[in-house]
Amino acid sequence: MKRQRIEPQEGQESVWDYPRPPHLEASDSLIQVVAGGQAIAESRSALRMLETSHPPVYYIPPRDVHVGLLAPSPHRSFCEWKGEARYFDLVLPDLRIDNAAWCYPNPPSHYASLTNYLAFYPSKMDVCFIDGERVMAQAGDFYGGWVTSRIVGPFKGGPGTLGW
Repeated sequence: MKRQRIEPQEGQESVWDYPRPPHLEASDSLIQVVAGGQAIAESRSALRMLETSHPPVYYIPPRDVHVGLLAPSPHRSFCEWKGEARYFDLVLPDLRIDNAAWCYPNPPSHYASLTNYLAFYPSKMDVCFIDGERVMAQAGDFYGGWVTSRIVGPFKGGPGTLGW
């Protein structure tokens, strides 16, 4: 796949204008996460991570997540910018979703405000919303980005984008 920037229209952002290293900013958008027909998280206090070529990832404060539904997973990953990520399985009475969410318990000082905020893979949830708009999952499921009509790509993550 050849990378060709899509020009944003009014009210849109291009992921190719996002910085590297990533920028973390507060968001007052209404973020909602639903799985197994149940509200898992709802917040107007999320943090939005912006990184070149990636749709934003929304990190939700633990106080706005039903954390009692999360069980620690042995899975770990490492980000060159944010450090080690720890994962959580979502455990509902009739449903278990492995590695549904992750957080950074000890990020570098530049991202300290991100500590223990939780991000969810939209592809593993029933539905996620930003201000009432249904989120599409970023292809490839590696980065966990949230795609809406407010952002344009192309987005890294799908087949043929590894070398971008």
